[in-house]
Amino acid sequence: MKTCGDNCNCTIFHEDVLNEVEEQILSNQKINEISDFFKIMADFTRVKILEAIKDHELCVCDLGHLLGVTKSAVSHQMKTLKKYNLVTSTKKGKMVYYKLNDENVSTIINSVNKFIQGEKNA
Repeated sequence: MKTCGDNCNCTIFHEDVLNEVEEQILSNQKINEISDFFKIMADFTRVKILEAIKDHELCVCDLGHLLGVTKSAVSHQMKTLKKYNLVTSTKKGKMVYYKLNDENVSTIINSVNKFIQGEKNA
């Protein structure tokens, strides 16, 4: 049996499993990207915007009314959501409409909602 090395003096009991996990685990870069995604999703207003535009294109004015916030506040959130490629915009005349860039975002929100509901029902 091996020990962990310099970090601690514990014994590695399942070296074969540990080696398999090390081969399968996501890279640190990917884990950082996932962590960044969840940081973006940790904001109430952003999640509500994403939920609102999952099936409809909406403008900043409509979103502001729906959320009870200013157009400036919506625009600020949209800038962040666009930076992370979660939404896309279409200009029609003077109006800009937003929609989800990828339906997987809606799938993630729905999956988390189902998970939370399952916890409450357990």
